[in-house]
Amino acid sequence: MNIGEASEHSGLPVKTIRYYEDIGLVRPLRSENGYRDFVDSDLQRLKFLQRARSLGFSIDECRELLSLYEDRNRASADVKAITHAKIKEVDRKIEELRSLRKVLSELVTACHGDDRPDCPIIDDLSGQHEPGQQDESNGRN
Repeated sequence: MNIGEASEHSGLPVKTIRYYEDIGLVRPLRSENGYRDFVDSDLQRLKFLQRARSLGFSIDECRELLSLYEDRNRASADVKAITHAKIKEVDRKIEELRSLRKVLSELVTACHGDDRPDCPIIDDLSGQHEPGQQDESNGRN
């Protein structure tokens, strides 16, 4: 199967498949004319990569997971450990996003959103004003 067909079957763009080949995640055969010739095992790897990437695994994590996928003597504990580490990373990112949301909410609350030019959001972005900090000049937030 050519790269276009592999793209259709795997749900990955051709450019991504070429990149995965460049970094050694897939190694399709080459026909006599030099065209890529994807076989079923290549397609399975591409589908595996597409799903793993959609779950947020990095390229290096995908490389490790692919290695475990192909190792019939693997310990499922190894796969579980990688996935558990990914959950911790996701939890950390969720906390960062919650913190970011809190700061943004404070900024929105502090801004009057009227026709006046003074804006705590702009002040904060420029480093002139901290969210929640009282404006000493006029007693407003």
